[in-house]
Amino acid sequence: MTDTLLTVDEYEEAACAVLSEMAYGYYRAGADEERTLRANREAFARWDIWYRVLVDVSERRLATTVVGTPASMPILIAPTAYHRLAHEQGELATARAAAAAGTVMVVSTLATTSLEAIAAATAAPKWFQLYVHKDRGFSRSLVERAAAAGYTALVVTVDTPVLGRRLADERSGFCLPAGMSMANLVGTGAQKFDEASMLAGYVGARHDASLGWKDLEWVRSLSSLPVVLKGIVRGEDAALAAGSGIAGIIVSNHGARQLDGAPATLDALPEVVDAVAGRCDVMMDGGVRWGTDILKALALGARAVLVGRPILWGLAVGGERGASGVLEVLRCELDRAMALAGTSDVRSVPRDLVRPRPR
Repeated sequence: MTDTLLTVDEYEEAACAVLSEMAYGYYRAGADEERTLRANREAFARWDIWYRVLVDVSERRLATTVVGTPASMPILIAPTAYHRLAHEQGELATARAAAAAGTVMVVSTLATTSLEAIAAATAAPKWFQLYVHKDRGFSRSLVERAAAAGYTALVVTVDTPVLGRRLADERSGFCLPAGMSMANLVGTGAQKFDEASMLAGYVGARHDASLGWKDLEWVRSLSSLPVVLKGIVRGEDAALAAGSGIAGIIVSNHGARQLDGAPATLDALPEVVDAVAGRCDVMMDGGVRWGTDILKALALGARAVLVGRPILWGLAVGGERGASGVLEVLRCELDRAMALAGTSDVRSVPRDLVRPRPR
């Protein structure tokens, strides 16, 4: 089936047909009225690619390095929860797809497979995403487990002091099916929230809403892993992060699942890049569906993009093969867009390649 799917949107359509209504709603939904969910995609249409001609693009270089980790292309897999809702192999299939593509998977705290099992699935580099919990001992144990398992960076999500309201989940009474759990939290007392239907219960009970800049030094002290902050949209926050020795920033609004009315991430990207001024790597996620989207993000200063929902659509349709198919669609689209735009290296896409579309 995956051989006939030509775009990420086609993968989503096919995934909708095979996922349960509850699972599809959980993956797809944004917060509240979903204005930011729509804005993330619409932002890309506000930029045009002012392509160059008579440029030698006979060879294109897509390989890059992000936070010291080599990747075959500037397309990483964002941390998303509950991959086994999409496919029985879940995060193991995703990890194998990432390894086959030569790119980085960021593993979620809320994975349905243990971080150790995911790390052991392939020898490819992986990053671990951390929610800082009220129980600091438990947070420490997660970081220590990730370091021991061979993860090469720690991605701290900073935009979730409480959970955004997702109406689709409330209406469906979202819960994990019997036999499925938040595998990294087994034995912590958190599993009861799997059966109580609402992820908000887990977040409210365990996430540390007091987390502040002063706590980042403590997080960094837990291991020698470089720390990336995920969830920044303001230049002043980006400057504070870069000044504190953070290795990377992911411009993100949590896939539009937290604060509805937040800016589209592509709109926020230039301000963050300018504020960082080269002191750390800047990445972005949110709304990326086409190779031209990726090229626009690179032109506006992103070192790489991360994709979340597209990978889940691929998993739902064909497991590892489906996730690989999505990555290949995006890689081919980016490669073609670079050739047609007259730029040959993802590490040096010029800022003036894109301009705001006239109103």
